[in-house]
Amino acid sequence: MDRSNRDEYYEYGHELNDMDKKSKEYNSIQVDDSYEEMTPGENVETKLGWFNRLVASTAETKGIDPITDEEKNDTSMLNAASMWFTANMVLPAFSIGCLGPMLYDLNFGVSVLVVVFFSILGLASVSFFSVFGAELGLRQMVLSRYLVGNLCARAFAIINTVACVGWGIVNTVSAAQLLNLVNKPHNMPLWAGCVVIVGSTVLITFFGYNVIHAYQKYSWIPNFAVFFVIIARLKLSGKFSNGPWGGGPTTAGDVLSYGVSVYGFAAGWTTYAADYTVYMPKNTNKFKIFSWVSAGLAFPLFFCLILGSACGRAAKNDAYWSDLYNSSAGGGLVYAVLVPNSVHGFGQFCCVILAMSTVANNVPNMYTVALSVQSIYEPLAKVPRVVWTLLGNIFTVAIACAAAYKFRTFMNYFMDSIGYYLAIYVAMALSEHFIYRRGKFSTYNPEDWNNWKKLPVGIAGCAGLICSCFGVAVGMDQSYWIGEAGRKIGQYGGDIGLEMGFGIAFVIYNIGRPLERKYFGR
Repeated sequence: MDRSNRDEYYEYGHELNDMDKKSKEYNSIQVDDSYEEMTPGENVETKLGWFNRLVASTAETKGIDPITDEEKNDTSMLNAASMWFTANMVLPAFSIGCLGPMLYDLNFGVSVLVVVFFSILGLASVSFFSVFGAELGLRQMVLSRYLVGNLCARAFAIINTVACVGWGIVNTVSAAQLLNLVNKPHNMPLWAGCVVIVGSTVLITFFGYNVIHAYQKYSWIPNFAVFFVIIARLKLSGKFSNGPWGGGPTTAGDVLSYGVSVYGFAAGWTTYAADYTVYMPKNTNKFKIFSWVSAGLAFPLFFCLILGSACGRAAKNDAYWSDLYNSSAGGGLVYAVLVPNSVHGFGQFCCVILAMSTVANNVPNMYTVALSVQSIYEPLAKVPRVVWTLLGNIFTVAIACAAAYKFRTFMNYFMDSIGYYLAIYVAMALSEHFIYRRGKFSTYNPEDWNNWKKLPVGIAGCAGLICSCFGVAVGMDQSYWIGEAGRKIGQYGGDIGLEMGFGIAFVIYNIGRPLERKYFGR
């Protein structure tokens, strides 16, 4: 297959001030007039307007200000795990798994090894930063102000906003393509499929943290069942084979390139992680949080990616399956396994279920996009979170409807490039926590979350981000750009952009951070 064909989320308003229980004169409550005089830097909690009051009984209107100990009421470890379990038991994960055999011509055994190693590498950072949410009550992009510096964190918030919408577009188009294949000749138009997926996402993300966790706790069940149907049909088809074991620099290059895709998908939640544990009590066992989140990530990643690899290997032995994959990516391969010469009408029903699974993957994107926008600039935090969520979904559906017809391939390539920033972020954030804060949470003061005079400036972080981008460019291997270092690995090149980005970011940050601390004292 030609490499140029590559595919690819508190209750009502303010917490009311506790009435003096000793007083029964509730009709004479005094209002502190000084509240109105607070500056954005002192209090940028989302203020309630008529729109928020309309949904006050159910929707979370909390903005990016820290979650207080009194608000931390989520003690469920199952919530922490099921959030990510469901977000990865989805069609997009299956599609990433297909890339190993279909794009990089790896056999099943090598694909499995790549899936396991790079998935563990990616999910570790998601699990680690989930601990910070419970400990500090800070959203991930606000927490980043401590980890990579105030200025750099805002740059990452911009990138994260683009990434949330971008992944939402790619996932939505993939699901719309699968919906378009079923019920011939009365096929659902691609634009209508996009509207269905994004509309369903709005219904969940609009109401915030509690509803999101409730949805994610159970919506994996039908998806899991459909994947078992795929396993059964794959076995009965007799098309699967392990394929020949490769070797040498060309196979090494393909392994590295496929590893970038797997790592990017597994680690993609890193810049979202703390958002979904901020309501967990501060005294929650940190090892349990890490372990539960890791388990919630590992099983669906291994399961879906390996199943995608198996179906990809089978497609190498069947021209019709391969053609459907080339035209409609992972969704087309699902259709090929389930419908023609298979379980027919039931297979089409399964296709619809799996297409709708994309909602669970889009939910974290569309919840976090609002928090990312609010983290960019203080005035943006005055706009209620639900408004940014709705705007994020509007942008997603508008662009997805166009991308489904005109530039789907470009969007896939673009999102592959966005993924490199995860390694850069992890390199600098881990350096700050373990080297300069010595791994101690006591060195973080959540009350300084918006105090420009107390937060790290972020010069070292910005330098690390900029310099590492050059390293990524030299090491990457994509259809639209092959770096000088990347092209030297094997016949088709090998992608070492992640490794070079991580390494350069680590070095530059640890050169600049001591100087920043010396001259700015923070």
